[in-house]
Amino acid sequence: MGHDDKKDVPAEETHVEVTEALEPELEALLQTEPLDGLTDAQVQERLTQFGPNEIPEKKTNRFLKFLSFFGGPLSYLLEIAAIVCAILGNWPDFGILVFVLIANAVIGFHEEAKAESALDALKNTLALQCKAFRNGKLVEVESRLLVPGDVIALRLGDIVPADCRLLGIGVTGEETPEAHLQIDQAALTGESLPVKKGKGSIAFSSSIVKQGQMLAIVTKTGINTYIGRAANLISITNEQGHFQKVINTIGNFLIAISLSMVLIIFFVEWKGRGWDDERGVTKNKPPKEALKTVLILLIAAIPVGLPTVMSVTMAVGASQLAKKSVIVKRLTAIEELASVSTLCSDKTGTLTMNELSFDKPYLSKKGNTSTDFHGTGDSYDDQELLTYAYMASEPGAQDPIEFAVRTAAEERVEILKERVGQYDIPGYKVTGFIPFNPTSKYTEATVTNLTTGEKFRCIKGAPPVIVRMVGGHKEATDAVNELAGRGLRALGVARTVDAEMTKFEMVGMISLLDPPRHDSAQTIKECNELGIHVKMITGDQLIIAKEVAYRLGMDRAILDASALIDESQDEEEITDRVIKADGFAHVIPEHKYRVVELLQNRGQLVGMTGDGVNDAPALKKANVGIAVEGCTDAARSAADIVLLASGLSTIVDGVKTSRAIFQRMRSYALYRIASTIHFLLFFFISILAFNFNIPDRLILLIAVLNDAATLVIAFDNARINNRPDKWRIGQLLSLSFILGFLLMIITFCHYFVGRYAFGLGEDGNEEERAEGLKKLQTIIYLQVSSCPHFVIFSTRVETWFWKSIPGPTFTIIIIGTQVIAMFISIFGWHALEAHKIGWGWGLGVMAVSLVMFMFLDVVKVLVMRHWSFEVTARLCPTPARRKKLHARIARKKELDAVMINWRKAQKVVRMTRALGAFRYAVEKKGILARIQQKAATAAVEVSYKIENA
Repeated sequence: MGHDDKKDVPAEETHVEVTEALEPELEALLQTEPLDGLTDAQVQERLTQFGPNEIPEKKTNRFLKFLSFFGGPLSYLLEIAAIVCAILGNWPDFGILVFVLIANAVIGFHEEAKAESALDALKNTLALQCKAFRNGKLVEVESRLLVPGDVIALRLGDIVPADCRLLGIGVTGEETPEAHLQIDQAALTGESLPVKKGKGSIAFSSSIVKQGQMLAIVTKTGINTYIGRAANLISITNEQGHFQKVINTIGNFLIAISLSMVLIIFFVEWKGRGWDDERGVTKNKPPKEALKTVLILLIAAIPVGLPTVMSVTMAVGASQLAKKSVIVKRLTAIEELASVSTLCSDKTGTLTMNELSFDKPYLSKKGNTSTDFHGTGDSYDDQELLTYAYMASEPGAQDPIEFAVRTAAEERVEILKERVGQYDIPGYKVTGFIPFNPTSKYTEATVTNLTTGEKFRCIKGAPPVIVRMVGGHKEATDAVNELAGRGLRALGVARTVDAEMTKFEMVGMISLLDPPRHDSAQTIKECNELGIHVKMITGDQLIIAKEVAYRLGMDRAILDASALIDESQDEEEITDRVIKADGFAHVIPEHKYRVVELLQNRGQLVGMTGDGVNDAPALKKANVGIAVEGCTDAARSAADIVLLASGLSTIVDGVKTSRAIFQRMRSYALYRIASTIHFLLFFFISILAFNFNIPDRLILLIAVLNDAATLVIAFDNARINNRPDKWRIGQLLSLSFILGFLLMIITFCHYFVGRYAFGLGEDGNEEERAEGLKKLQTIIYLQVSSCPHFVIFSTRVETWFWKSIPGPTFTIIIIGTQVIAMFISIFGWHALEAHKIGWGWGLGVMAVSLVMFMFLDVVKVLVMRHWSFEVTARLCPTPARRKKLHARIARKKELDAVMINWRKAQKVVRMTRALGAFRYAVEKKGILARIQQKAATAAVEVSYKIENA
C-alpha cells in the first residue's frame, strides 16, 4: 500500500463553525489596512454609529420597583382592610396589616434584585484592555472603545475583546495563512475542547486564546456580539413566576367572593334592616358600626397567613436543601422544581467531566506492516501505547490533549509510578524532542533504552499523518473512522523498528473523550423514575452528543439545532419535534432559549442546568434555572438554584425535597381556601337571614390561633409523588368550595340544634334568652374553630388520611390549639367575650368535628378520584381550556385509530406465524415419513443379510 493511497488514510477532524453573514455596509467597514489600523477620527465616527463595546444597562427606579410589590390580589385585600382600620381608628390591627404588607414587599424586592446581577456577571467576562493598531501603531486601548474595523492582536492567554475575524497575519505583520489559534469557547458554546481557528474564522468575544498569536479585525461589538445577544436574552426575560401566577389566581378567587359578600353585608347592615315598628327606631346600624362588622369578617376571611405559611415552608425546605449542597437563591423555585416535567441539561461540565480522558484504544499487532496487519500475532497493550505516547508528549504543555495523554500515562503505566523526577521515564532517556507544529501535525521523541542501548523514534499526532508515516494502514484507518463515527478524538502512535530509525510501525490509536460523570447515568435514571424527561443540550458535534447519550443510558434521538429553525414547519410541528427529542447538538444560546420557550408554550414546566455564559439566557428563561458546581458568574447569577457538589445527583434530592414541600403547601392552600369559603358563607347567611354573629374578639381569635398553628405544616411529614406535581387550580378551587359548603352545612346544623332543639336564645325571659344567645355564640365559635382546622389532617394528603401519618410536632400543635379553644369555651373567658358552655357541649362539639373530618375525607378522595381536566374544562370553559380539551380529544382519537391498526397488524402477524408453523409442521411430517420409510427399508436389508448369513 503506497503513501498516496488515500482510501486508507482517515479524514481530518473538522470543527463546524458557527457563522453568520455580515451586512454589506458592515463588510465595507472591515477593509482596514492591518498594520495601519483606524485613525482617531474613524474611531470617533464609528463610536457614534455603533456605540461603545459594552453591554448597555437598563436601570429602573428602585423606589418605583419597590412600590410595585404592593400590588396583587392579596395585597389589595390587606390594603383595603388597613384603610378601613385607619378610618375606624383601630390602630393595633392597622399596624399588623401594614407590617405584613411591608414584609411581603421587602422579600419580593430582595428576590427581584438578585436577577439583576446576571447582567453584571456577564459584563465581568469581558476583557478590559487589549492591543490594537491605531494610527499605524500597536497601542493598548480600552476594550469598550473598540469599533468594527479595528485591528487587534490576539496572543496566548488573551480574552478576546469583541467578535472578530482572524486575518492569518502574525502580530509582527508576517503572512501566515496556514497558522491557527486554539481558542477555548466552552463557556460560550459548550464545546468540550478548544477549537482550531484559522484565517477567516470568527473568534467570539469573551473566549480565551489557548495557543498561537494572530491579528484579527473586529466585526461586531457590544450587544451585537455573540455574548451580547445572550445578555439581551437575559434582559428581555422577565416573566411572572409560576408560583406567583398560582397565588394570584387563588387571590383573585378569594378577593372576588370576600369583597362581594362583605359589601352586601355592609349595605344590609347600614341601610337594609328597616324599622322596628314596636320601638319606632331604625334597625340599621351606623356606618362606622356596620363597617366595623365587615372589617372583622374581612380580616378573618383574608388568608393573611397564606404568603407567610408558604414562605416559611419554602424557607425550611431551602435550609434542608442547603445541607445537601443545594443552594436556593429564589424561594419560589422550590415549588416550581416539584412541578418540573422536563429537565434540559447542558452536556459539557454538567453531564460530563469537561476534561479529556483515555478511552478504549485501537491496538496494533507487533511486527505489523502496511500489507500485513497480523504481524507476529501479539498485540501492543495499553501500557506500551501510553508509554510511547508519553515519550512523545511535551513536558508541561497546557494543551488539553497533551495533558490528557500525560495524565492517563501517569495514572496507568506502572514504570511511570516509579519515576524520581517529574519528567523521568525509568529505563529510558529522551535524547531529542520535536514539538508539535501546524505543518507536521505530530510530536516526535528520540529515545534510548538504557537497558539494551537501543535507540528509536516515537511519534504521536493526527491519525492521517501517522498512517502516512507508517506507509498506510487500513485496519488503523477503519478503527479511526469507527472512533470518529462515535465522536471520539483519536491520536496515532508509532515507533521505529530499524537501526536507522526510518521505518515506522503502527503501535495503535489513542481514543479520547470527555467522559460522563460517574453519577450522571444514575441521576438520569432516577429522574425518569420521578417522571422527569432529561434532554441533553450541547454546542458539541452531533456524533459526540449521541455517543455521550448512549453512555448515559439515554435514547440517541439527538437532533441538530437547525431543526429548531426549520422554516418548512410551523411552530406546533417544531414543538412536537422538541418534545420527542432526547437532546440537541450544535446549539447556540438562542437555540437553548428557544427549546425552553417551546416547551413552556406547550404547558410544561422546564428545568435547565448549565455552567457557562452560553447557558445564562436559558437558565433565566426556564422555570427553574440550576447552575452546577464550577459554573461561571453569569450562570450562577441567572440561576434560581446553585449546586455546590459536582454532577447532577443532588438534583434528585432537590426534586424529592421540593415535592414534599409542594404537598405541604398544597394541603395548606386547600385547607385555607375551604376555611375561608366556609367562614364567609356561614356568616354571610347567618347575618343576613338570622341576624346572628359572634363577638369580634372570638372571630379574631379564630384567625390568629388557627393561622399561627398552621405554620408548623412546614415540619409535617409528606408523601412524595412519582410524577411531577401540579396545582390543578380548577380541582383545588372546586374541592375547596365543596368542602367549604359542607362545612357551612355542618355549622348550621350546630346552630339549628342549639337554637331550636335546646332553645338557646329562644326560650325563657329576656335575660335567659340573652344568656342563651351568648352560649350559642361560643358553641359556634368552637365549631368554626375546630371543624375546619381538623380538616387539615385530610387535606395534607391526596389519598385516605391514614395512608400518611402526620408528624408529631404538627399533630401536637394542631390538636393543642383546639384543646385551648375547647377550654376557653368550656370555662368561658370574659375578656374574649366567651361564655362558658360546660363539658357536655365542649366535648360534644369536638367529637363531632373529629367525626366530620373523617366524613369530609371520604368526599375529598371521591372528588379527587373522579376529577379530571375534562371536568374542569366543562365547569369553567375558558377559551384556553376549550382549545386544550379539543386537542386532547383529537389526540385520543388519533391514538385510538393507531391502536386499532396496531391490533389489526398484530392479528396479521399472528396469522402469518400460524401459517408458517403449519407449513413447517407439514414439511416436518413429510420429512419424518421419508426417514421412517428409509429406516424400514434399511431394517429389511439388515434382516435379509442376517438370514443369508
